[in-house]
Amino acid sequence: MDHQVNEDIRDKEIRLIGADGNQLGIMPPSKALEIAYDNNLDLVKIAPNSTPPVCRIMDYGKFRFEQAKREKEAKKNQRVIDVKEIRMSPSIGANDFNVKLKNGMKFLADGDRVKVSVRFRGREMTHTHLGEELLNKFAESCSEIATVDKNPKLEGRNMTMFLSPKTTK
Repeated sequence: MDHQVNEDIRDKEIRLIGADGNQLGIMPPSKALEIAYDNNLDLVKIAPNSTPPVCRIMDYGKFRFEQAKREKEAKKNQRVIDVKEIRMSPSIGANDFNVKLKNGMKFLADGDRVKVSVRFRGREMTHTHLGEELLNKFAESCSEIATVDKNPKLEGRNMTMFLSPKTTK
């Protein structure tokens, strides 16, 4: 967000806040600019939509640097959540299921969302209830560390379910 600075401020009158944070009253911008220049600082419009607009006397270069520093810090602290996918078939073996479950738990522990899908081929489409049971079993096994975002739903030949990690506060 760009602020209007010094000569860019063209309002008839402004409310002025001093460098120390005290209100100096309502005055024309020319007088406020004079006060700012006497202190070797800038006049910056911080609330353009209020009536009259609010301006503050501050070191604008330092203010922009601090703002950039805060934005950089906020960007550093945010984490992108990925969606990892685990695919199974309705006739999956017990050991294969356990391996997929272990991988899903690992993804959830890392803070990622997990999309679990079961693909039906050929005549398996007549037994979609097996896929639903499989997905419910998967969700039940992960229930300590995850919550179900979207329950198992059949879309074409795939049945999908979304899990997200429980937030630890």
